[in-house]
Amino acid sequence: MHLPFENTYARLPEKFFAALPPSPVEDPRPIAVNHALAKRLGLDCDALESAEGTAIFAGNLVPEGARPIAQAYAGHQFGGFVPQLGDGRAILLGELVAPDGARFDLTLKGAGRTPFSRGGDGRAWLGPVLREYVLSEAMAALGLPTTRALACVTTGQPVYRDGAQKPGAVIARLAASHIRVGTFEYFAARGDMDALATLCRYTLARHYPDGETARDLLAAVTAAQAKLVAGWMSVGFIHGVMNTDNCALSGETIDYGPCAFMDEYHPKKVFSSIDARGRYAYANQPQIALWNLAQLGSCLLPLMGEGEAAVEAAQAVLDGFAPTYQAAWLSRMGRKIGLAQATEDDLPLIESLLNRMATDAADFTRTFRGLSTGTARDEFTEPQAFDTWEPGWRARLEREADPAAVMAAANPVRIPRNHRVEDMIAAAVDGDFAPFHRLNAALAAPFTPDDSFADLEAAPSHDERVTRTFCGT
Repeated sequence: MHLPFENTYARLPEKFFAALPPSPVEDPRPIAVNHALAKRLGLDCDALESAEGTAIFAGNLVPEGARPIAQAYAGHQFGGFVPQLGDGRAILLGELVAPDGARFDLTLKGAGRTPFSRGGDGRAWLGPVLREYVLSEAMAALGLPTTRALACVTTGQPVYRDGAQKPGAVIARLAASHIRVGTFEYFAARGDMDALATLCRYTLARHYPDGETARDLLAAVTAAQAKLVAGWMSVGFIHGVMNTDNCALSGETIDYGPCAFMDEYHPKKVFSSIDARGRYAYANQPQIALWNLAQLGSCLLPLMGEGEAAVEAAQAVLDGFAPTYQAAWLSRMGRKIGLAQATEDDLPLIESLLNRMATDAADFTRTFRGLSTGTARDEFTEPQAFDTWEPGWRARLEREADPAAVMAAANPVRIPRNHRVEDMIAAAVDGDFAPFHRLNAALAAPFTPDDSFADLEAAPSHDERVTRTFCGT
């Protein structure tokens, strides 16, 4: 089977990675191949679903042209700096080049120990693999930048988590790249200016070819992250672990560990079991993104000049985050209430609705979708909260040409509800992958009503609510 690999990252100096193959598994079996994504890459779906394809995705066969490596990086984790993290359970096989020239990293997550595993087994169990597959593909269908899932397989050998034996699995993940803020931190912490300069040039060439300087890189990444987080906020997504090693310079969502889409809205909502203090709560995500970018700015300072001038240049770039984010957020949230071009004058109307939703535990997705279907009022425990907001909104819509169409395009019918994801994982552990396939099918067209998926659109009952999500490590 031919895979169109290139290996530009693997041609960087050896200190950027550790070269090693994935570790073979006992009895790999296919779960899914993403046909739409495979076609985007110009790949043969039948070949990917063959025994050879399964062997590649499991790590049992290194395809021709691949140069498998584990990437080195550092990171701030919940505010504390760890000077060496790296790919502890992921192997980058190489870069696939699509027919249109677009370049994507192909990694195997759960592919075994690497020099960066820090005592771990380098494996993944089935639950986090399926969660990442479903949520990353749902994010892509919602139109937000994200890593993608090309395939996943079971390994036929168990892993041990929380004192229990669980089925092992591997996910084949695509990304525009896996360069992170933590990648720059790795070399900055070591005072390796040559490596920083090399990494800066490489990242500009790969992602922002119109840029030439470290300042250009910081500006481009700042804009990309501002727009990305505004997108998260508009769909009620909580990343859960916004460490700098999970902040991709490509501007994509990466690492679907303890993440979640909100059911009932509240700005302080936290799901991650490891976020005890709410550092990465829903409403904190913009300021955390800026904090992460400030760490990138610190790494790039030596490349931006000397002394106070470099600091001022970096700060000027970072000061652009807030207006870029606010403009993107206002545009997205305006469309969610039917405004094709929201302005600052519309901000009180949007914020008033959100405040009322928070007070009355209104479901985020169903409330916004219900604005165009006439059911938003039903999502409030005290409908009067909506009734007193609605007249002002109706009056504002009179200036819009087609608000119903704007809302229908901005508000999904379906999101990956946490309880449905957990149900899907439980079924898969018992050997039933039908819920996994059905959930993927439903989320592939999230804006399209479909009565056959009505159960997936419903908010959870009190007993069905999932209030904690867990890291897949």
